[in-house]
Amino acid sequence: MNKNRNKIKILLSTILLMVVLISFTETKRAFFQDPKDPKITNLKLPEGFHAERLYGPSEKGEGSWVSMAFDNKGRIIASDQYGSLYRLIVPKIGDTITKVKIEELKITTDSASTKNPVTMGHAHGLLWAFNSLYVMINNNSNEKFKRGSGLYRLQDTDGDDQFDKVTLIKALEGEGEHGPHSVILSPDKQSIYVVAGNFTKIPKLNSYRNYPESKLDNLFPLIKDPNGHDNTVQTHGGWIAHLDSTGANWELIASGFRNPFDLAFNDQGELFAYDSDMEWDFGTPWYRPTRIVHVTSGAEFGWRPGTDKWSPKYPDNLPAVINVGQGSPTNLIYGGNARFPKKYRKAMFAFDWSFGIIYAIYNEPDGASYKTTGEEFISGAPLPLTDGTIGPDGALYFLTGGRRLESDLYRVYYGDNTLSNDNLPVAEVTSAIKTRRQLEAFHGTKNSAAVDFSWPNLKNTDRYIRYAARVAIENQPVEEWYNKLLAEKDPIALTQAAIALAHKGTVGSGTAVVSQLTKVDFSKLSESQQLDLLRAIELIFIRLGQPSAEIKKEVATFLNPYYPAKTNSLNRELSKMMVYIDAPKSVEKTMALLVTAKDEAPIQKSISESSDLILRNPQYGMDIAAMLARIPPSQQTWYANVLSQAKNGWTPELQKKYFQWFYKAFSYRGGVSFVGFINSARKTALANAPKDQFDYFNKISGDSVVSISRSGVPVGTIMPKGPGKNWKVTQAVNVVDSSTTVRSFTRGKAMFTATLCASCHQMKGEGGIAGPDLTQLGSRFSTKDILESIIEPSKTISDQFGSTIFFLKKGGSILGRVIRQDNSNYYISQNPFATSVVRSLAKKEVARTRVSDSSPMLPGLINGLNSEELSDLIAYLKSGGNKNHPIYTKKTN
Repeated sequence: MNKNRNKIKILLSTILLMVVLISFTETKRAFFQDPKDPKITNLKLPEGFHAERLYGPSEKGEGSWVSMAFDNKGRIIASDQYGSLYRLIVPKIGDTITKVKIEELKITTDSASTKNPVTMGHAHGLLWAFNSLYVMINNNSNEKFKRGSGLYRLQDTDGDDQFDKVTLIKALEGEGEHGPHSVILSPDKQSIYVVAGNFTKIPKLNSYRNYPESKLDNLFPLIKDPNGHDNTVQTHGGWIAHLDSTGANWELIASGFRNPFDLAFNDQGELFAYDSDMEWDFGTPWYRPTRIVHVTSGAEFGWRPGTDKWSPKYPDNLPAVINVGQGSPTNLIYGGNARFPKKYRKAMFAFDWSFGIIYAIYNEPDGASYKTTGEEFISGAPLPLTDGTIGPDGALYFLTGGRRLESDLYRVYYGDNTLSNDNLPVAEVTSAIKTRRQLEAFHGTKNSAAVDFSWPNLKNTDRYIRYAARVAIENQPVEEWYNKLLAEKDPIALTQAAIALAHKGTVGSGTAVVSQLTKVDFSKLSESQQLDLLRAIELIFIRLGQPSAEIKKEVATFLNPYYPAKTNSLNRELSKMMVYIDAPKSVEKTMALLVTAKDEAPIQKSISESSDLILRNPQYGMDIAAMLARIPPSQQTWYANVLSQAKNGWTPELQKKYFQWFYKAFSYRGGVSFVGFINSARKTALANAPKDQFDYFNKISGDSVVSISRSGVPVGTIMPKGPGKNWKVTQAVNVVDSSTTVRSFTRGKAMFTATLCASCHQMKGEGGIAGPDLTQLGSRFSTKDILESIIEPSKTISDQFGSTIFFLKKGGSILGRVIRQDNSNYYISQNPFATSVVRSLAKKEVARTRVSDSSPMLPGLINGLNSEELSDLIAYLKSGGNKNHPIYTKKTN
């Protein structure tokens, strides 16, 4: 009996141990990435983090999701970019059994709609607040949804867990990818903030922290984007507004953005946005990378159309706290509620759609703003990030998709997701921030105490305080402070007050102030103070009336000893001013700079270098590679545009050199609009040249080469006629093998160049060297082998030409092909179009490496070809570049 009892005890103990082991094994398995899902294994995560792919809406025919929010019951609400709203219940972390539950949201507002419930969607922003769902619809042209762009409030008034009341809070004029975007809750959870892109007009609002007056405010010759971008709003750019829960009161907070998709508050209640670049401007002096900006009260960020974007150094706009680099911003969130290590809970997470990177952004208080750093947090290729948020469980949830791309919902968590997410200690607000906030209390309102309090702060050493003080003064009647301006002796306060007058004064009121500014000892000012003074004079000329000949002469005499200056920044502003006022020898001096100018390294480096992004995206990466191979000289481009408006001061020799510069400029590879910008400046200059020399200057300035392709394809190359298609291996093989036409050597060679094969591969000693020589390709490989290598380049990668992923100790990664290495450094090539450009990477900065499973050769390069063009390309490859090859004398079969 005792033996049986002992056996039973042993058996029970064994079973209990097995249960414990099984439970431990199941728990542990749930906390790691699913090795069977390539979308998960494709992700690069920081150590200790794990990811799950929870749902694939595009697999279910539910569209491509671009926005999401959690409701008060912990459910996810998401929107298809071109379709409906959906509500999901997702399994908890560790639950490997429960499946996602999903429903398409329908709104029944009356008895009629009960039978035919209304569908809503096309939302770029979603927010659950005040027991309601706020929906930012971005669409004016889809009949299915019956509701145009604007902010809507959805409510459930009868408690049946279905929305039955829809309120349009405000209609907005704008749609598409630069239309109205996100909606977020204020830090005190009592009000709402919204953000819209630069194709969205600012509606009539109740109040304005800083009223955008739709002024270009730039003496630089305006050339609108040659490809027609931004012809909707044109001046005020994207904007941010603040409203109460009902939408009864709206207040403009900031404007002058390009296209910020999202915004977020940090733990100190300070607002930030992630603004986009204009990739078509790449290589021009007015290009601005994607960037994180600190959005203070009344902020202006200087986005303007074409060439007239403001320098971040202009005192009447605010700079980025950090430049991120090229990309497409889609989301910005604060990590305070995440169950992450403290480092990441203090971070903001910025999402880039183009290159599939989530950046961790760290802000440390610095005066009235912040000192900011950033690093890669999560990345993948492809990983078209659209939106994300910290869930009630403390995990990071994010979406991929957009533009009808394959869409997925992911969850990322740290360890076993049990770290505390209790409130962290908030850094003490600096005295400078307190001062700035005191000044901001005068924004958007008249207050008799504003001028006396603000005026001393016009000369504060902190840029953000000076800015807040000037805006506070601009909100007061000019007659209250005009005499103080005329009596001001301090050059810093005088400069800032002069800018305020330029914004709010009347025509003619600035003449005396310009004379005051020209009496300042320019040599004793710092560079930033000199730039501010130049800006003040510029704004007075623009806004308060054309300067008289006497004033022009006075300004020329004042500035002439300092032009040229020692820095590019000063020379840009001085050249613009001196040519505008037709100062003596301004053309001669500017031409000397044009010939010798060298670009300076940016003082503020971007988080991601352009070369790091080449291999992350098939479409944008190749464009970047082509541009970096022959990037335009930015400073020279500035001078060339300035000189295009000069009518006097030319000698025949100077004019010849000037127009010859354009011929060379057309060989550079900037963004999509670079050639158009250069050509427009050239045409303006030609209009100012002697009529009897027009033909000569037109010829030497490159009229015959204007059509050069931005992709690096030589002039005269036969380009694909298409229509192309998304070629698959089997389909392409059938097309090529079934062809019965004698192939064209000329067209095949042209397709070899037009599809960029020649940029990386050699054929009979001609072409690039980033990939293997293809001269003997036809003797070793079948049609299927060749097409498979082109269409699925990552299936087989030569170890001679593959890339390596370098995981950095500080976080993030770098991708490139190792050219050589020594005891201290790796030397890597990242641009297949410029293999001679080698980057040095210190080994001490590298935590580990692994061979990339993605080929440097990007897929989709032949997708622009039709069937005949594809067959000619394959014939050319098989022939080894030999036009006498038998393939050109007989029909293929």
